[in-house]
Amino acid sequence: MAAQAMGNSWNVKRLAGALGAEVHGVDLARAGKGDIAEIKRLLGEHMVLFFPGQDMSMADHVALGRPFGPLEGHPNLAEANSREHPEIFQLKASKGGVADEWHTDLTFLAQPALMSILNMRKCPDTGGDTMWSNLCAAYDALSAPMREMCDGLTALHDAHPHGRADKMTIHPVVRVLPDTASGPGRKALYVNEHFTRRIVEMNVEESNNLLAFLTRWVQSPRFTVRYSWSEGTIGMWDNRCTQHYVLNDFDGERIIQRVTVMGDQPVGAGARWEPWTKRSSRSAMGRHDRQLSQFLDGQGAEAAE
Repeated sequence: MAAQAMGNSWNVKRLAGALGAEVHGVDLARAGKGDIAEIKRLLGEHMVLFFPGQDMSMADHVALGRPFGPLEGHPNLAEANSREHPEIFQLKASKGGVADEWHTDLTFLAQPALMSILNMRKCPDTGGDTMWSNLCAAYDALSAPMREMCDGLTALHDAHPHGRADKMTIHPVVRVLPDTASGPGRKALYVNEHFTRRIVEMNVEESNNLLAFLTRWVQSPRFTVRYSWSEGTIGMWDNRCTQHYVLNDFDGERIIQRVTVMGDQPVGAGARWEPWTKRSSRSAMGRHDRQLSQFLDGQGAEAAE
């Protein structure tokens, strides 16, 4: 498919049936309003986009991100944020040193990332690919009874992988998106193996089993795309409806720089049942139960002020 925006000749190639497209014919360092509008449209259609051969500077990278919304560096890994451009988070890895778990960026925040824009500064000759999963397709493929149950659940997310389990929040298990290529109201599974700890309305055994099922379910190959990087490629993805995973199979330096466009608070149908911890004594609670109870107690204190 080819499209025209602000003098660029866009060539868009779908990469998989579920999601993903590679785009040629546009200079992102000179992107104008028409180009930004086209990127938003394509993201709504494909969820993750790749622009090879861009070779953007850090200043260009930040400038590209600003029209999409407020930018922030990493909230927990400040030492990896650029001093010159604090909106940029840089991650260096070698011999497979990456976060190789499926995740959506920053879901431990009350207002998680809307989208991420990654600049592949250096990559090994082989390995270090990234995979993405379409969370809307994963939700749609569930049976009707499972969709109905998930619609009425919420889940606790925390930043334990960053050594900050105290940073936590609760989100709907199923997120309702305000805008997609299919129109408003499409639903996406919004739990991930990296940051999601507990289904709020279930006991520990039920929560563990449901989370194990859902986090494996979204990893099914039929919902995914796999991308092999080249240096100078810009990748963009919608964090509201995707998860991603870096393959830990490389030996050599891999340097990425990322700007994160912050988003709004996820909206769902609303919890249909009360939190399970309200039925349990503190002496019978496990670690995640106590963590959930602590968070809920804090919410109650804030509401009373």
